[in-house]
Amino acid sequence: MPTRTRFTIWRPLATAAITTLVAAFLTPATTAHATPRESRPVFSYDDAVREAVWVDTRLDGDGDGRTDRVAVDIVRPREPAAQGRKVPVIMDASPYYSCCGRGNESQRKTYDAQGRVVRMPLFYDNYFVPRGYAFVGVDLAGTNRSDGCVDVGGRSDILSAKAVVDWLNGRATAYTSRTGTTTATADWTNGRTGMIGKSWDGTIANGVAATGVKGLKTIVPISAISSWYDYYFQQGAPLYDSGPDWLSNYVDSPDARAKCAAVQRELVAGAPRTGDLTGLWSERDHVPDASKVRASVFLVHGLQDLNVRMKHVGQWWDALTEHGVERKIWLSQTGHVDPFDFRRGAWVDTLHRWFDHELLGYDNGIDREPMADVERHPDRWVTSTVWPPRATRTATLRPAAGDRPGVGTLGLRKGRGTATFTDDPGLSETDWAAAVDTPTPAKAGFTTALLTRDLRLSGSSRVTVTATPTTPTAHLTAVLVDLGPDTVRDYAASGESITTLTDRTCWGSSTAGDSACYKETRAQTADVEYTVLSRGWADLGTHADPGKGVPLTPGKAYTITVDLAATDHVVPAGHRLALIVAGTDKDLVEPPADTPTLTLDLSRTTARVPFVGGARAFAAATAGTATATPGSGPLDGVEAPTHTQRLP
Repeated sequence: MPTRTRFTIWRPLATAAITTLVAAFLTPATTAHATPRESRPVFSYDDAVREAVWVDTRLDGDGDGRTDRVAVDIVRPREPAAQGRKVPVIMDASPYYSCCGRGNESQRKTYDAQGRVVRMPLFYDNYFVPRGYAFVGVDLAGTNRSDGCVDVGGRSDILSAKAVVDWLNGRATAYTSRTGTTTATADWTNGRTGMIGKSWDGTIANGVAATGVKGLKTIVPISAISSWYDYYFQQGAPLYDSGPDWLSNYVDSPDARAKCAAVQRELVAGAPRTGDLTGLWSERDHVPDASKVRASVFLVHGLQDLNVRMKHVGQWWDALTEHGVERKIWLSQTGHVDPFDFRRGAWVDTLHRWFDHELLGYDNGIDREPMADVERHPDRWVTSTVWPPRATRTATLRPAAGDRPGVGTLGLRKGRGTATFTDDPGLSETDWAAAVDTPTPAKAGFTTALLTRDLRLSGSSRVTVTATPTTPTAHLTAVLVDLGPDTVRDYAASGESITTLTDRTCWGSSTAGDSACYKETRAQTADVEYTVLSRGWADLGTHADPGKGVPLTPGKAYTITVDLAATDHVVPAGHRLALIVAGTDKDLVEPPADTPTLTLDLSRTTARVPFVGGARAFAAATAGTATATPGSGPLDGVEAPTHTQRLP
């Protein structure tokens, strides 16, 4: 079903009309009757002020003897400043404005002969500037027109963006050129800033919010990282075969590459491929600083994002919840995809209302609406008043040996016996799930009986195993699987669940150099017989200390708890829930140095899973049912993950 679109066409208004509308839509009134509920496109986008400043970060990341300045491109409505009115700011700080582009169409910034921005990627400026907001696009230090070096989530990344928020609030210095001495003031803004961005951009928003900077009122992190260690590793197991030095070099400007060899060396030295937790990673972990967050958070993420994985959501959301941060969340069935490309009409409307509430102070009711929107099936969404739902409780599930080796049961009673598998780096979670009912040497699988009631998982799970390896190194994977037919978004396809069409819809005002019209998309779906709904990985060598791995003693039993990614998924009646424990998850975690065989002690292996209704709901859904009859062949799912050099 197509989403509702909104087309905006601007026609100049007379000065008197503009004055009236400015008063109505920019200044919240003192009475409920007069308070506006929505900002309107009353300002000219054609006549918007376009300017650039360079903010002094007070850092010298490139070691050239002078403090670095970051480039800040600004598009703001001309009329409010002419009338002495100040506007709030929507800000996207990104390393991608010149090297790689933003959005589904990979747009880059473009400039006129005077160096003023002509096209700002994405629809934010086109849509919000006519509604009384300024849009600010910040070139992260070391990228595009900024000084400094990219340090991949470190002080340079975060403090260079924070300096812009400080400048918008009168606490930092900016200049009208990269090297000149003429200063620029942000006297056109009230300092109220909202940061937004997908992936690395959203990660910067998380990091700046975690500094507690004053003036940052809200952040909208989309598919964003909460801990850079957890982007590259999980519990010592490497998720990629490269480190942050590769990523820094990829986005560095030519000027930065010539100056930033020392930073590159620091990234290599501080991020060893052992997976040990170093000071470099601690500096890039925003979760411990959730207590400093003053801004509200509207978080958006794909449940099947295999780039920035859902672990980032679970730990960040839990920390924000603990500290009482105002928050809202959307969870889609997509991979690493922007909501503008999977739920466009609802997204623009909701984001508009969110910024109106958080930055303009409009009482439009969005803060009293359900906290969570979850995509249950392609383009079919449900809401939750809070997330996870209040009735969510953790149930301890226990695997047990079955009638055939490696094909066991999953329930509430303590299991006995053992299960053995040999790591096969050539197989992935899709191979294991497809053969869950068949004894295979590379995995241990455990399934419930057929459910008689729907069973909803909501939140993060943990799987504790006691395993005896045959080699000094071993990696573990644990996955939860919904066994049953469904139609899902095909997150494993090249578009990560979307197909880009040729038709365009327009979201805001356009100029000759900056169109507000973007290609439409539709959900790309797959008919499957199973769905992997949560994953987790670990190096067994981190059994005693998650921050440091040690060699294993072959033949000795080790107990480790593997954190699984957060999810929100309903296993329907007639389906089964499965737990699979195996070794290398091909193309999602790197293999160990050896090829171990591991034996699980099932009496000391558990899965702690958050169910709405807890253990009682699980017991009711699995009571008095028959075990499924295994099929004659492998189950169909989405394609296996592919090895790609992903960019956050």
